[in-house]
Order: sequence, then C-alpha cells, then structure tokens
Amino acid sequence: MYQDVADLNAFYRAPLGQVARRLMLARFRALWPDVSGARLMGLGYTTPYLRVFQEEAQSVMAFAPAAQGVLRWPQEGTAQVSLTDEFALPLADESMDRILMVHVLEHSEARSAMMREVWRVMAPGGRLLVAVANRRGIWSRADHTPFGHGSPFNDNQIDRLLRTSMFTPLATEFALYVPPSQRGLALWSAPAWERLGRQWGLPLPGVVLVEATKQMYGAIPTARRRSLRQRILVPASQ
Repeated sequence: MYQDVADLNAFYRAPLGQVARRLMLARFRALWPDVSGARLMGLGYTTPYLRVFQEEAQSVMAFAPAAQGVLRWPQEGTAQVSLTDEFALPLADESMDRILMVHVLEHSEARSAMMREVWRVMAPGGRLLVAVANRRGIWSRADHTPFGHGSPFNDNQIDRLLRTSMFTPLATEFALYVPPSQRGLALWSAPAWERLGRQWGLPLPGVVLVEATKQMYGAIPTARRRSLRQRILVPASQ
C-alpha cells in the first residue's frame, strides 16, 4: 500500500526530512554529476529531488501512482507532475534518458510489471537510479519516516529485481547512516555520520541506491500493456 502524498510532503518539510533529502541528493549527484540534455523522469515521490536537475536536463517530469496521490510541482509555472497508472506510463517507447525512482518499489504490489514499463520507456543507453529503504537499516523500522513503510530491500534483493527486469546494475551506493532521530543533536551531526559511515563502512545505512542501465539483448519483456490514451490528472494550484 502506498503512503499518502500528504504524509510524504509533511516528512520532507520537517527538519529530519530536509536532512534526509540533502544526504540522499549528495549520493544522487555522485552517481549523476551531469544530466545535461537528458530527458529525465521521476516515478514515485521524487519531486523533492528533481529541482537540482532542472537547469541541466532537457526536460524534467514526474509521475506519481494514483494510489499515492500528488501535489502540484513546481509551485510556480507549468505543472510538471501528474497522477498516472504506473503500469501504463503515458510516454512513447524509449523516450526517457534518465529515470529516478523513490518511494515507489517498496509499496508496489506488482513490481515486475512496473519495472517492465520502466524498461519500455527508457532509451537505449539510458540510466535508471533506484532508491529503496534498506531492509538491514534502522530507518526501515522507523515508521515516523517514509522509509519505515512498505517492504524494504537489501542490496542483493534490489540487484536481483533489476536483473530479472532486464536492467544491468552499474553501481551501488548507501545513504542515511545517521539514526532517524528528530532531536537536534542527531540532525546537527548528520554530515559527520554520513562521512564516517562511508569512510569506515558503518553497518545499517538507511537507504540503498542502485544505478542501472537497460539491457538491449535477450527477449523483450512482456508488459501488461494498456492504451496510452488515458486521462492524466494534473493537480490544481495549491
């Protein structure tokens, strides 16, 4: 079951959510230092992470599963986020160069079907970046954060899901070594936790991030296809 967009928004507006966003964005940028000219799509609740790519990418758009809900983004100008059926994205084949997935795989009841649809819309040579709650981490047990909801993964499980969905994993990163405490000391010391976690390989990071590319050999996966002539709901101004 998907977590409601209002709860996700509330988390990212709070101090702990802002810290989590900064720490995860640092790892996203390490994997994607330059997205110049790319057609970039977010799937799930990705809007807190997409703004940093807007000035570089050719286009940036976000799709949220209907069961999750959506809030207008950005607040000014043309809306770039829509509700959609995650199993029938309103996009042409091979139309996206970069796809970011956050707060989506842990909640889906049909992950393989979703990944087949992601495979369909990704261009040859494109890059997929998936962030999932780490099953071994403390954050997956913290239900006051989005990472404590749904079914988390360990690094082997997400790697296996990507490979069976015809993606080749390229790099694995970890983030959120800081405990998911809302106290000021933990928030203040979060960068130090992250630095030490990466340097010393501390156990129990909160998030697993995997970058992968689309496999172009072998059988083409059979997606649960529907007509792309569907109604896309664009949220009204808040």
